[in-house]
Amino acid sequence: MSFELDDSIREDFLIEANEIVEKLGAELVQLERQPDDRQLLNSIFRGFHTIKGGAGFLNVEPLVLICHGAEEVFDSLRNGKLALSNEIMDTVLQVADVVGDILSRVSDGQVPEPAPPVLLDRLQAYVQSANGAAVAPKIADSEPESRAERTAKPAEDPADREFDAIIDGVRADIFLDGPGAEAEPPAPAGNSDEISDDEFEALLDQMQGNGGAEPVAQDASAPPPSTTAVAAEPVGEPVAASGDRGETAAREAGPAATPESTIRVSVTRLDAVMNLVGELVLVRNRLTNLGADLENEELKKTVANLDLVTADLQNGVMQTRMQPIGKVFSRFPRLARDVARTLRKEIELTMHGEDTDLDKNLVQALSDPLVHLVRNAMDHGIEDPDSREAKGKPRTGSVELSAQQEGNNIVITIRDDGAGIDPEVLRDKVVRKGLLTAEAAAKLSNPECFDLVFLPGFSTKEVVSDLSGRGVGMDVVKTRIAELNGNVEIDSELGKGTSVKVRVPLTLAIMPTLMVRLQQRTFAFPLSQVLEVFSLDMDKVHEVAGRQVVMVRGKPLPLVFLRHCLATGGTDDGAGMSYVVVLQVGSGMVGFVTDDVLGQEEVVIKPLGAMLHDVPGFAGATITGDGHIALIFDVNGLMRRVNKVAA
Repeated sequence: MSFELDDSIREDFLIEANEIVEKLGAELVQLERQPDDRQLLNSIFRGFHTIKGGAGFLNVEPLVLICHGAEEVFDSLRNGKLALSNEIMDTVLQVADVVGDILSRVSDGQVPEPAPPVLLDRLQAYVQSANGAAVAPKIADSEPESRAERTAKPAEDPADREFDAIIDGVRADIFLDGPGAEAEPPAPAGNSDEISDDEFEALLDQMQGNGGAEPVAQDASAPPPSTTAVAAEPVGEPVAASGDRGETAAREAGPAATPESTIRVSVTRLDAVMNLVGELVLVRNRLTNLGADLENEELKKTVANLDLVTADLQNGVMQTRMQPIGKVFSRFPRLARDVARTLRKEIELTMHGEDTDLDKNLVQALSDPLVHLVRNAMDHGIEDPDSREAKGKPRTGSVELSAQQEGNNIVITIRDDGAGIDPEVLRDKVVRKGLLTAEAAAKLSNPECFDLVFLPGFSTKEVVSDLSGRGVGMDVVKTRIAELNGNVEIDSELGKGTSVKVRVPLTLAIMPTLMVRLQQRTFAFPLSQVLEVFSLDMDKVHEVAGRQVVMVRGKPLPLVFLRHCLATGGTDDGAGMSYVVVLQVGSGMVGFVTDDVLGQEEVVIKPLGAMLHDVPGFAGATITGDGHIALIFDVNGLMRRVNKVAA
């Protein structure tokens, strides 16, 4: 009988299987440090078994074969027939990679390739060695088994043994704890491994919480049952007869039955709801402005109530899109293990704040930059064990990965206790590359020196390794973070270690902004980058090295006149009031000069049209509270535009 599977079944399997593979990566590395942890062994065994079962249902034979091989290995490990070694762990980690590749091909609608035969043979060899060591004494004490008998016996699936153990346990609960416990349990007819229909029905009733069976007497001293009933009966109430007990319980239970705690919703649907909430936010902003203009107290109260409800709805919808940063962090224990073995270093990775939530799109976008930063910490930062020992440090280097929420931002920190960064080396290298003169390099502060690593092609290592740089500098990391309206900060102490902080907003869909006006046109700066605002006195503006600057608290602040870089016309003759919006750009500060500052406003980012899509300096557009369209600045793109105009 052939049938076609619903796409939803296939998608559900792929989602669950990929989640299991992500979890396996961290569990396998943890198991290598705790080889006797039976809970970990059982969890990994169940993971491979679950994927195998789903793959068998979908007829993905390569996935079934390799998961079955890994499953047998872990059955031998948890039964004590096999001892965990680095060689076995290397093989199983390769299996996890192959499983991920097969799932990826299935997800893309491609026919998966068979698992490497060498890998399958290696798994089978481990199982055979374990079985050979276990059965040798038994064969010596018993009659030798004929080859035909060995061939006739099918291979026993370890999952079947688990199920048999569960059945035996529940069967014992029924006959030992039920009425007539003194009597011997009835022997099933036929094969001793089979159970009768009545017994099987009793087993189902027991496993489902005695939903339709006679009440079972429970000894007060006996341990609690392994299964949980859907609805408990009130103490002291008479129990209904077996015939109508199930119906009575169902009627009495009503919204008392336990519903499903989670459901899976398509990301497309969540995006659609988020867009509608965004439109509601725009209407809210418009009504707020109208309420402020009209002298109507009832209207103001209604708008204020709408403001509260909209804010709650916005937060609720945003929460549905949130995912824990742990989905990204889960890959790093495996990464740390592989890097340490490749570089012959001893590295301990610790993680904190894995349950910190942020937008799903940000979780995916942060994956590659964080991998690059963690690899850098292990490759460039942590010294080899002998060098660390010679410096009086522990042979094992430490890399800490943490995440925490600060206001509307998420701060991710990668900290190591390695060699640190020498500012003098950076100054010397930037001069040798011809990027700065010796005099200019000497004036750089240490934080400014650390920012040099973000220059294209700049590296603290003389030889680019295959692990961290791979020919791609930290400028790519900074660019990717900047695209998320975030920034990267580096702090380091020579000989003590380095800390890299990545700061990104919680979500990209709705953004707090600072609205400004330039010649009757409205623009928006991302509020996360705004440091301060002050009025400008043109008499205090000076020109230094071809750039206009103003002194702020004893330090020169470079100025960018928006009317110049946006080519809106106008002159800087000092007529009228001007304001400076100071923004964080990388590790430095830049003051953008505009005509007026309107205030803060939450906006919904709308993509620019096809004709404006490639215009540098703009991240999108929005509709303001007064109904006008405002362009949202991309500060990093705007600086590139400024530099181009200056050139």
